[in-house]
Amino acid sequence: MTETTILGAGVMGLAIATELTSRGIRPRIIDPAGKPGSHACSWRAGGMLAPYCEGESAEPVVLRLGRDAADWWQAQGTEVIRRGTLVLAPSRDRAELDRFARLTESHSALDAAGIAELEPELEGRFSRGLFYATEAHLNPRAALLTLRDRLAEQGIQIETEGTPSGLVIDARGYAARDQLPDLRGVRGEMLVLRCPEVNLTRTVRLLHPRIPLYVVGRGDGIYMIGATMLETGGKYRVTARSAVEMLNAAYALHPGFAEAEILELGSDARPAFPDNLPRLRRRGSTLFANGLYRHGYLLAPALARMTADYLTTGKKPEFMDEDHP
Repeated sequence: MTETTILGAGVMGLAIATELTSRGIRPRIIDPAGKPGSHACSWRAGGMLAPYCEGESAEPVVLRLGRDAADWWQAQGTEVIRRGTLVLAPSRDRAELDRFARLTESHSALDAAGIAELEPELEGRFSRGLFYATEAHLNPRAALLTLRDRLAEQGIQIETEGTPSGLVIDARGYAARDQLPDLRGVRGEMLVLRCPEVNLTRTVRLLHPRIPLYVVGRGDGIYMIGATMLETGGKYRVTARSAVEMLNAAYALHPGFAEAEILELGSDARPAFPDNLPRLRRRGSTLFANGLYRHGYLLAPALARMTADYLTTGKKPEFMDEDHP
């Protein structure tokens, strides 16, 4: 196998490097930042491994390829929280809950007592919900650093500069739009709160007719609240409207969030192609791996395996660009 260089040390680049290394290929990794961090959208992701919930708006292939994402991440040494996803809606948005149930599978319907059994602190706050018992989540920042450290243990360091050599795998995400004119940005906005008074043990999605919102626990009383489907042409700071929406969602879910300390507000652009499915696009000596949309941690393992299969056996990837004109 010829020398391989990966551009980008976000979730896509590190996942591909992990898969290649497991098959005996030792790639170079080049990223000007030198390590995973706030320059990459995967740093601000929710980390939800929720293929069934994503079926509400995603193509069936996302569900199929995302089912084993939790197993892949756990095999890499990442802590994966397997407590399922709880989907709720305020009384005025019950129609949204019914619609969500129709479009997804592998869930159980809950009444108020069932919700309280799963999350006692939500007792009496919601009359109906859906529970996706097999879904999971992880801490994205810890996951990225775990991949980086495991690669470093095998002698693969992230270079901050240098000339790419051999086959180049471009995994720069939205930064690759200079080479991929059909790539667009979908803004994800997030809010991190510290609120030890609240004790939620699993991911909660609060349905909203305009912006899907989610709350993910990070441990030690820290929670991330996110909104992930805001179309944008680039990266911007969090808007006042989105910050209010996220804070209102937290308060609607649990009044205890009114006393929360705001630790972080962040925004970034998730790279997406027109159909919101990822691509492997070969152009000469460069293979572009991009377009994870809001499914970064869910689909990166599958795309990384496809890339490694393609380079080691010549197997045509399912997401090869020619199949998605």
